[in-house]
Amino acid sequence: MDGAHDLATAQKWTEKVIAACYSALRLQGVLLEGTLLKPNMVLEGADCKTKYSPAAHAAATVTALQRSVPVAVPGITFLSGGQSEEDATINLNALNQPGLGYRPWSLTFSFGRALQKSVLGAWKGKKENVKAAQDMLLLRARANGDANLGKYTGYAANAGSANQSTYVKNYAY
Repeated sequence: MDGAHDLATAQKWTEKVIAACYSALRLQGVLLEGTLLKPNMVLEGADCKTKYSPAAHAAATVTALQRSVPVAVPGITFLSGGQSEEDATINLNALNQPGLGYRPWSLTFSFGRALQKSVLGAWKGKKENVKAAQDMLLLRARANGDANLGKYTGYAANAGSANQSTYVKNYAY
C-alpha cells in the first residue's frame, strides 16, 4: 500500500506480476489445480489523493485476476495488505458481489493482521480476557465468512479496533 499510485496503476502491476508468476509455474510444470494464489487486493497507494470505493477496488481486482489467473486455479486467498479489519472485510464482500463477470475461483481471505488486531486487543495477554478474545475472533471470522459469500452487512464495523488501519509505512515481511 506504500506510494501515491492510483487504482489503474495498481491494477496494471498486479496483472503483470501475477501473469509472470503463472508463466513461470507453467514452465516448471506445476499442477495449477493444486495451488492457491495469495495476492493483494488492487488498491490505491496510501498516499494517493483519490480514495476509491469498495466497488472500484473489486472491479479492478477482478479484472486483474480475469486477465492473469488461469481457470484451473481453485482459489484466491487475499492478504489484507494493511487495511483495517473492516475495510478488508468490506472489500472482500465487494469482490463477491454479482455483476463483476466470470470468477471461476473461490475469492476468500487469508488475513493476518486484519483478522487478529481486535482479537489481540481484547485479549491483552491476560487470562481473564480469553473469552472476550474468543468472542471477537468468532465475530471477525463470521464477518469474513459472510463477506466470502457476498453477504456481509457491516454488523462487525464497530467492534474492537475494526476501523483502525493496520498499515505500516515501508512494512517488510
